[in-house]
Amino acid sequence: MSTSRHAKGMECKGNLINRRRRSERDRRLRNRQRRIQYRLRDRVWSPQDAPMLGARNIHYALADKVRGLGSGGIGAMHLLARGTGLIEAIDGRLHLLKVHLPYHESDHVLNIAYNLLAGGTCLEDMELRRQDEVYLDALGAQRIPDPTTAGDFCRRFEASDIQGLMNAVNTVRVKVWRDQPASFFEEAVIEADGLMVPTTGECKEGMDLSYQGAWGYHPLLASLANTAEPLFVANRSGNRPSHEGAAWYLDRAARLCREGGFQKILLRGDTDFTQTAHLDRWDAAGTRFVFGIDAMPNLVEIAESLPKTAWRRLDRPARYEVKTQPRERPENVKEQIVRRREFQNIRLHSEAAAQFDYRPTLCEKAYRVVVVRKNLSVEKGECVLFDDVRYFFYLTNDRERSASDVVFCANDRCDQENLIAQLKGGVRALQAPVDDLNSNWAYMVMASLAWTLKAWFALSLPEHGRWSAKHKTEKRRVLRMEFKTFLNAFLRVPCQIIRAGRRIVYRLLAWNPWQHVFLRGVNALRCPIRC
Repeated sequence: MSTSRHAKGMECKGNLINRRRRSERDRRLRNRQRRIQYRLRDRVWSPQDAPMLGARNIHYALADKVRGLGSGGIGAMHLLARGTGLIEAIDGRLHLLKVHLPYHESDHVLNIAYNLLAGGTCLEDMELRRQDEVYLDALGAQRIPDPTTAGDFCRRFEASDIQGLMNAVNTVRVKVWRDQPASFFEEAVIEADGLMVPTTGECKEGMDLSYQGAWGYHPLLASLANTAEPLFVANRSGNRPSHEGAAWYLDRAARLCREGGFQKILLRGDTDFTQTAHLDRWDAAGTRFVFGIDAMPNLVEIAESLPKTAWRRLDRPARYEVKTQPRERPENVKEQIVRRREFQNIRLHSEAAAQFDYRPTLCEKAYRVVVVRKNLSVEKGECVLFDDVRYFFYLTNDRERSASDVVFCANDRCDQENLIAQLKGGVRALQAPVDDLNSNWAYMVMASLAWTLKAWFALSLPEHGRWSAKHKTEKRRVLRMEFKTFLNAFLRVPCQIIRAGRRIVYRLLAWNPWQHVFLRGVNALRCPIRC
């Protein structure tokens, strides 16, 4: 009994110390915020004799005891990788090294992802991390792989190894999902799309000419639209069609989401991913879908034969809510130039939507087709050349949504274009820095893990308690952040690194408006993920 009382007493004492530490931390945050707000306060300035940027006597010196790190948020990312079990999952599924001299598989994988999170843009930037003693100490590492070793590691992968790595990441992904509130699991929206990764080399195995005449690879991306997470990445030769292998990865993504606890599954894609050979099977399994379908002559004929009463005006909702006084719409400069120079200009006058049933050739049953009719005018200068009508078709088994909601749902697929842009230009994950199809595929998967860790950090932010509404808004904002914005807010945090016994302390040296969210996320990561 005395031992039990002693343990409880020690636990209470520890909780008291932690509360005091948090209270002191919050006080310092408020003071830093107060100082910068006072500095940036609105005031009436008198004319200044000199420019505001007036520093003159600037010197650089080397510090002896104080050691700083510009990318102080990397500690939170490593805490996330360790807390979610990602390191163990990678080492448990991936067996590419016979002996670990000195690195494990997880060291190589995370080294590639951390390089991008720390501001690197290519394999060669690993050398900057490798030569940074403070960066190594911040991660508790004696050394990390150099760019050549990282490239050699990518070359070890076979297709089965890459699949194993994606499965390992997705095992952890399910754990992260299960820690979300009940509203998170209403419906999983899964999207698929292809993209071109151009190459400038001449000896990269597997590259080919695309239909646009560019050399490179044509990877396939299957993602969860709810969180903008890349679920699967499949590298393909540059001449392969967009839909090749898409059904298989969509099936895997659907199984993953069901395992994660989602109640409904919705597959979404453009006209290249209609996959009519699989629609009956998906419908029988209770999976909903919304795909674009080509405006084939028979569909256009059906649309033109519909009565006028079948059409309903399509009014698109505003992109955002105006919370202040609405401003006058500025003059359309582009349109003025087009008219003045008498270029051909196509203007949209109105849209209408209708619906009918249609059975694709490879299907045993008919499905709902929603058609959008765009009424256009083709102009040249101030003259209207002729009116034009164009049709856009969407195939779905969803009988509950209205026709307009089906259209808006299909158009929301454009968000995946933003994800692809972020993975390609922001993270720079969809690149081909190595020399064959599988090694570049492996690099894409490992590099895209940087974006996945960003999404997981956002999902780890708690949204309960007194300020739940505010926390939900912050969580959505972090989840929707561009990669560069995320790095500036959460990774490029200057810190002093202190090693004290078994502890590695990141002492924050500056304040930014997202720092309270960052610290709240770090506190949440120190608690185990609910399984």
